[in-house]
Amino acid sequence: MAHRPKRTFRPRRADSSDSDGAQETFAEPGETGEQAARGPAVKGPPSGRGHAEVAELLRRGRGRRRGRAWASSRRAATAAPRLDGSSDVPESRMVDLSADEEDGAHHSSESKDDQSSSPNGSRTLEDEFSSVVDIPDAAFIQATYGKCKLARAQEDYISLDVKHAFTNSGMKKNSEDSESEPDDFKDVMPFTPKPQTLRQRMAEETKTRNEETSDDSQDEKNQDIWEQQQMRKAVKITKGQDIDLSYGHESQTVKKFDASISFPPVSLEIIKKQLNTRLTLLQDTHRSHLREYEKYIQDIKSSKSTIQNLENSSNQALSFKFYKSMKVYVENLIDCLNEKIINIQEIESAMHALLLKQAMIFMKRRQDELKHESAYLQQLSCTPETSVNNSLATDEKTPWILEEVESRRAQRRQARVLSGNCTHEEGTSSDDELSSADMIDFQKSQGDILQDHKKIFEDVHSDFCNIQNILLKFQQWREKFPDSYYEAFISLCIPKLLNPLIRFQLIDWNPLKFDSIGLKQMPWFTSVKEFIDCSMEDSKKEDSSDKKILSTVINKTVIPRLTGFVEFIWDPLSTTQTTSLITQCRMILEEHSTCENEVNKGKQDLLKSIVSRMKKAIEDDVFIPLYPKSAVENRTSPHSKFQERQFWSGLKLFGNILLWNELLPEDILQELGLGKLLNRYLIIALLNAIPGPDVVKKCSQIAAYLPEKWFQNSAMRTSIPQLENFIQFLLQSACKLSRNEIRDEVKEIILILVKIKALNQAESFIEEYHLDHLRSVIKEFE
Repeated sequence: MAHRPKRTFRPRRADSSDSDGAQETFAEPGETGEQAARGPAVKGPPSGRGHAEVAELLRRGRGRRRGRAWASSRRAATAAPRLDGSSDVPESRMVDLSADEEDGAHHSSESKDDQSSSPNGSRTLEDEFSSVVDIPDAAFIQATYGKCKLARAQEDYISLDVKHAFTNSGMKKNSEDSESEPDDFKDVMPFTPKPQTLRQRMAEETKTRNEETSDDSQDEKNQDIWEQQQMRKAVKITKGQDIDLSYGHESQTVKKFDASISFPPVSLEIIKKQLNTRLTLLQDTHRSHLREYEKYIQDIKSSKSTIQNLENSSNQALSFKFYKSMKVYVENLIDCLNEKIINIQEIESAMHALLLKQAMIFMKRRQDELKHESAYLQQLSCTPETSVNNSLATDEKTPWILEEVESRRAQRRQARVLSGNCTHEEGTSSDDELSSADMIDFQKSQGDILQDHKKIFEDVHSDFCNIQNILLKFQQWREKFPDSYYEAFISLCIPKLLNPLIRFQLIDWNPLKFDSIGLKQMPWFTSVKEFIDCSMEDSKKEDSSDKKILSTVINKTVIPRLTGFVEFIWDPLSTTQTTSLITQCRMILEEHSTCENEVNKGKQDLLKSIVSRMKKAIEDDVFIPLYPKSAVENRTSPHSKFQERQFWSGLKLFGNILLWNELLPEDILQELGLGKLLNRYLIIALLNAIPGPDVVKKCSQIAAYLPEKWFQNSAMRTSIPQLENFIQFLLQSACKLSRNEIRDEVKEIILILVKIKALNQAESFIEEYHLDHLRSVIKEFE
């Protein structure tokens, strides 16, 4: 009876958690037979269900190299010994390979015990295993091994799989094992690896490393064979030749000499001739090479000299470097000005608002004082009944305001006495004094603004905030590259670049102050003027565009600021402010009017604002009341004093207006001064006055304010039409004075008529009143 394969099962240990109370476990692959023997004995054979589960687990364990502890089905607590010891039950190869070879005796005893198991259970497991696996026979397997061995033995065969799973020894061993197996198991072929012990695994790892080393050598050998094949193809060697390239031996093919070939006869002369020919060719070649070499040497020297010349005097390189530096400089300058222009505008607006606030205080105070004083005098001139009825309408502030006004007048009188000015007339003062508290506040605010003004460019390099340094950059451009300078229209760009910097310098500039610095003394004016003068010297063009830079700067920067002062801050009643303003405007409008179109436009805007401001002053600030002669006969009465102050105030405005005679057109001045002020206000006040020395004095002052330019024509016998009313008043006053035999005042009136070119009226008056002694006066002016 054939022996059954070794069994690797061992008795299970009881598990308290099992409901049947008797679970068993298989032995680990590394455990010995003695350890398995110490476990409890198997109680009984496995059931049919247990055999099915064993078969299933055998199929799952196929191909695994190591054993696993996997659970089996439940078994009965007690089991009868096997009845048939000859039953052939095929067990799993996984289970067979997991046993230790050193415990063969123990497995043999287990094998004998297994033979006594139930034949029915064994047959059922064999049937299930046979139905699942289709096993080839031993002859087929042996033939397959032979074919593989023959294929590997061929010399030209290159194996794709260098790692052979089976060796010859293994084949022999398997063959012997298959022969030693019982007949019932000849057809069984192992398809799953046998579980190994620790010693077997260590031996296998050592064998694997040896195989890898041999595989590497095999790969090298195969590589050599492949190289030999490629070399055969390259040199087209026939298959019969054997070339061993692995050891570096190369076959040498020697061409045999063919004696049948005949050569021409060779002599010494022929050889000498051929050598001479060859030598001549070599000499020619050498000479050509020498010529090329010399040529290359000359080219190198020429290139080096050209490079040196270009490096030393390259206008393009210098111009490019200069233009690049100018581009960077202008970009940085524009960035700086764009950042600082906001601060400049804020400081400029703050200073303008402060001066405007001060001007509005003076104007409002003057108008309020005039209103209260006029109302007070009107109340005094009324009848007692009317005075009682209007007493309630009188403002409670009037007495306090009148006291304040009189206090300031007393202070001014005292100051004039100390200065020695005794010819001053009441009403010609500007009345622009501030209280000590208001003056302190104004100075503090102005100081804060100027302090912020100094901080604007304190963090900026002088090349970007100093006008002289900026113009020096453009002057260098104009001197080095004048063509590109004028083609770039730099004269149009410079005024825009200098605008923020000039406005920065004009923040503290007040053209209405008598001690204000003139434009010609300002740093920016001097720098621009020098830049223009250098342009005139360097440029050969007579119509150089740089000549218009100063005019453009004045038109775009100075005139707008001056216009703001005229419209909002200037007081036409102030002679000091008017004189200072005229001085600044005369320099701007007369000396720098080269750019006709743009400067004329700015000039017209400025002149329009001047005329508009003077019209507003005539309408708002001129007020000459008319009182009964009884009220003004007494020169010390309040009515007479108030009327005198207002007349002299209007006459002062008349003189301030006529100061613009060289800047404003004559027709505009005559309309403002003569038409709106003299004929409408001053003549009416004179007609209401009592003829006498005071009236003649006032008329003389009016004639003194009239511009001499209006009467320079020697052929004039009559005065200008706007003075007709004034001439008639003078004749009436002269008639009254001649009747009273006041000869000095009459002579004064005749002189006034002659001065204003009213010669015909003067001669008629002299003939009418027989004043022959005054004819000499007329002849002096003729």
